[in-house]
Amino acid sequence: MRAKLSVIIPTLNAADDLARSLPALAQGIQAGLIRELVMSDGGSQDATLTIAEEAGAILVQGAPSRGGQLRRGAQEAKGEWLLFLHADTILPPDWPDTVQAQIAGGHPACFRLRFDAKGIAPLLVAGWANLRTRLFHLPYGDQGLLISRRDYDSVGGYRDIPLMEDVAMARALGRRLQVMPATVTTSAEKYRRDGWMRRGVRNLSLLLRYFSGVSPERLVRRY
Repeated sequence: MRAKLSVIIPTLNAADDLARSLPALAQGIQAGLIRELVMSDGGSQDATLTIAEEAGAILVQGAPSRGGQLRRGAQEAKGEWLLFLHADTILPPDWPDTVQAQIAGGHPACFRLRFDAKGIAPLLVAGWANLRTRLFHLPYGDQGLLISRRDYDSVGGYRDIPLMEDVAMARALGRRLQVMPATVTTSAEKYRRDGWMRRGVRNLSLLLRYFSGVSPERLVRRY
């Protein structure tokens, strides 16, 4: 029997991130869970494409747009289940068991979130993300998305938009979207660069503006 899971990662100059995140996929291969790795690249100029080749990934190339890259990656994937991951998101050690249990249950799901940083600010931002996910079923893409091909196709897949593709998907799935009992670790680099409070407020502002009807194309200019 072929493995059920296709792992899809959108990339853009992600060599450093992939060096940290790809090793965790080895456990899924050893467990016989991963069928293929699909990297959907948006025009990388660093060593990303070399890493993809060395990892044995299926490489899809196109314009740099997170939604479009995810959509193209899903079109290439052959698995019954799809796991969408950001390049800077690291899976926990026990992730194959957690994912297999979720697949058995049949529901789409995301992970809990934490950052690769210490202090009260990372805890607060991750805490808000996890609370938002629980209360409003609105995880962001850095929490990953595990979804069956059937459910993915039933909601039309990821929209080919430059921003808020994760929110659009979460809203389409609604209460069907569950939270798995495992936590991924994602990079805090953008928060370190911009400031935790400043970036957190900006992210919330973008989300509220999107809900009010502002197009992702306009929002991406401020992201």
